[in-house]
Amino acid sequence: MGSKQITQETFDDAVHENITEFEMDPEEAVREAVQQFEAQGVDLSNIIKAVRQPTSENGQEQKHEILLTLDALRRSVADSDLAEMAEQLALFTEQCKEQLAFRYLAAQHGAYSVVFPAFQLASGERNLTLKAFYALSAVLDGQPDLLDSAGQDLLLQTLKERAEDAEMVLAAMRCVRHACLKHEQNRQDLVKGGVLPLLTGAIVRHGASAEVVRVASSALRIMTFDDDIRVPFGHAHDHAKMIVLENDGLRVLIEAAKAFTDNSSVLSELCATLSRLSVRNEFCQEIVDLGGLNVMVSLLADCIDHPDVVKQVLSAIRAVAGNDDVKDAIVNAGGTDLIVLAISHHLANPQICEQGCAALCMLALRKPENCNVIMEGGGALAALQAMKTHPKEVAVQKQACMLIRNLVSRSRDFSQPILEMGAENLITEARATHKDCDDVAKAALRDLGCKVELRELWTGQKGSLAQ
Repeated sequence: MGSKQITQETFDDAVHENITEFEMDPEEAVREAVQQFEAQGVDLSNIIKAVRQPTSENGQEQKHEILLTLDALRRSVADSDLAEMAEQLALFTEQCKEQLAFRYLAAQHGAYSVVFPAFQLASGERNLTLKAFYALSAVLDGQPDLLDSAGQDLLLQTLKERAEDAEMVLAAMRCVRHACLKHEQNRQDLVKGGVLPLLTGAIVRHGASAEVVRVASSALRIMTFDDDIRVPFGHAHDHAKMIVLENDGLRVLIEAAKAFTDNSSVLSELCATLSRLSVRNEFCQEIVDLGGLNVMVSLLADCIDHPDVVKQVLSAIRAVAGNDDVKDAIVNAGGTDLIVLAISHHLANPQICEQGCAALCMLALRKPENCNVIMEGGGALAALQAMKTHPKEVAVQKQACMLIRNLVSRSRDFSQPILEMGAENLITEARATHKDCDDVAKAALRDLGCKVELRELWTGQKGSLAQ
């Protein structure tokens, strides 16, 4: 993706020039403009790649459809025309959902300042308020910077005062989710404002609603992200501890999971959130004590054909296996065989191979007994098959190397069987291909008993310290 950016107007002018100066048809003119700018390293992700409406008969230059809708919405708000406002809010929401470029252009022309006053006009009108929330959620998607302190107060107030209204809570939580993704300041402000108990409370209060549980869980998970490159460090770890210690988050999520045993989408989201909360040894143990491990193992067995679910469950198992006692619980629950099955069943999926190898790697760490179970279950062979299938995937290569190293570091009897599977060539190739694999590959080869060429970083031959 290019690093340079242009305005929509610049792109539209280029398309117009292609049509008028070079007599191209509209589609060809757009394609040519795209090629021109991409060749210059321009990022066009925020650009509408379509022909602007032609000039009207009175000579007035027309606008893209999203701006025409925004103008109509602006007029309806200014005129306090509630019926027209409802219609335009719905149309604006649908257009914003189509692509980021539409939302971006609308935001550049004041969409937030148009949508926000709609809440005041809609006061007391539930359906109209919902439409305003849908529009706000749509325009915030990918543009969290738009939310201001008044918007934060609106979201928190709605979650508090309309807590019994599942649809209203859901609409507000979607806004929270969009506002907090890749935006550390919004996360911190909303957490300080008390959003965490409102999110866990929504799960408890509306536990029968799959969508409320799924979106609330997703919003909680985003609070534990550290994905805003504009800040040196975030409060992800602190937020995770607050969710668990102050809001009983683990119990809330696991109890919710027990109510949706047949809903893989909800369970996948809950597992993803649990993995983000497994930041302390005692939290990992609590997940097991509350029945969370049983949920994960059952979900992995029942949804083995669903790659998205499998990936999230493997990630969660990997996270809770940071606790040595939990490692044993996972193995005793049959988790090892299911992980190996998942890798073999989805061998073409690099993410599942990565997470599966990483989960086995954690189970093998400092646990010779578990290494026996992994070897007997075909874990080493599955990892080597993953390496062979994904030679260019550094994450797969790295996790597989670490697994092999953990398997043999305290159980040298496994070295020869693993070498007979072709491990040395695969690990040597990984080391040569991926710089990030050098250390882990070297450690694996060393513990397998292979000859490892050590690189001399400095010989002292080029100059002398003595002057």
